[in-house]
Amino acid sequence: MSAFSLRKRSRSTRVIHMTEGPLLTTVLYYSIPLMISSLLQLVFNAADTIVVGQFAGNEALAAVGSVGSLYNMIISLFIGLSIGVNVLVANFSGAELNNEVSDTVHTAILLSVVGGAGLAVIGFLLARPLLSLMGTPDDVIGLAVLYTRIIFIGMPVTMLYNFAAAVLRAIGDTKRPLYFLTIAGIVNIILNLLFVILFHMSVAGVALATILSQAISAFLVTRSLLHMDGPTRLYLQKLRIHRRLLVRIISIGLPAGVQSMMFSISNVVIQSSVNSFGSIVIAGNAAAANVGNFVYQAMNTFQQSVTSFAGQNLGARKPERVIGSLRACLFWAAVFGLVLGPLATYFSHPLLSLFSSDPGVIEVGAERMMIVVLPYALCGIMDVMTGVLRGIGYSTLPMIVSLMGACVFRLLWIATVFQAHRSMFVLLMSYPVSWALTFIVLVILFAVLWKRVKKRFAEQSNA
Repeated sequence: MSAFSLRKRSRSTRVIHMTEGPLLTTVLYYSIPLMISSLLQLVFNAADTIVVGQFAGNEALAAVGSVGSLYNMIISLFIGLSIGVNVLVANFSGAELNNEVSDTVHTAILLSVVGGAGLAVIGFLLARPLLSLMGTPDDVIGLAVLYTRIIFIGMPVTMLYNFAAAVLRAIGDTKRPLYFLTIAGIVNIILNLLFVILFHMSVAGVALATILSQAISAFLVTRSLLHMDGPTRLYLQKLRIHRRLLVRIISIGLPAGVQSMMFSISNVVIQSSVNSFGSIVIAGNAAAANVGNFVYQAMNTFQQSVTSFAGQNLGARKPERVIGSLRACLFWAAVFGLVLGPLATYFSHPLLSLFSSDPGVIEVGAERMMIVVLPYALCGIMDVMTGVLRGIGYSTLPMIVSLMGACVFRLLWIATVFQAHRSMFVLLMSYPVSWALTFIVLVILFAVLWKRVKKRFAEQSNA
């Protein structure tokens, strides 16, 4: 089946054609299932924290909360590589290079399993020393280590899901990942309640529930690739690493992964500073971070969307639609950030009470939401600028800008401003200030690099 006939058939089923149609509505239609999928992934961790906070106590809640930044730091590199997969599949699909699409899919799936196995070993062995370096309190570290080790045992299925879902999203299919995560999310919540309330397994129960539910979503998304028509179909006998494509995946995805990893490192440093205030502050910060993540993921959807749209339209030689998709994604990211950020902040107390009934925990969480979640629109539009640069093939330069703006700046802030005025308010203000500065520089960078892209198109047209 040709790429054209596959697309024609897909328009009436699951796949959104990114190179045609009005961009403002097409971007939103593509993004809504992706957004709900991202939010459902957060349900995994939110269900963990809600259940342990309500039924296992503040120490268990603090243990789960203290692991988040460490977990993200370790997996960020391979999640970045999945972005490389998304860009390549989108670009090859737009250019109708079917063999390249197929080889990329088989390289990506094998890479996800091998990489996930490696991460499982690293996370299991380094859990205690890394959590100790973060200054995790003695009354929390035992539970935190147990939770971390169980979560990392399930890393192969976590990576498999992310890479396989990246393939589907690159060709415009955001609905099936949503369906699969819905099923997995329901299973996760049921198992959380069963393991913690009935079997009294505390953090071990929620960690086990998480990896079992992620295994279900990984199985379902892989099964869909095995039964697809066209170049994205997966054949187990064809699984192999194609070196030329691996190099391209790494060239795009590695800077994205390093950027995310460095963000996580800066968050680990911030988490270490938070840990110095004690378990109540740790628990409150963790609860607020979970609420805020829902706002962040709603906006971050448009970073993922602009990467796919820019990649396909660049491959289809439609530069005007690259700019159109950037404008549409900036618009929607700003809208969702300006609506959801203030809304979540206004209802911070009832939302935080889902995680803990302790007034101290709720007050700490409400302060974080006022400082970090209220201005989240800044973070959303910053991420869209990073996403479009990746989509047009530039990943290293936005990585450098983001690292300087959002990582180096935050570390300097902690070493100077925070040390002079030690408070949660001063610590957390490093976030919105760094978002604004980084966004401004990324806009200037895109303007410069886009001139190069247009020049390349002009030269190819005249050749």
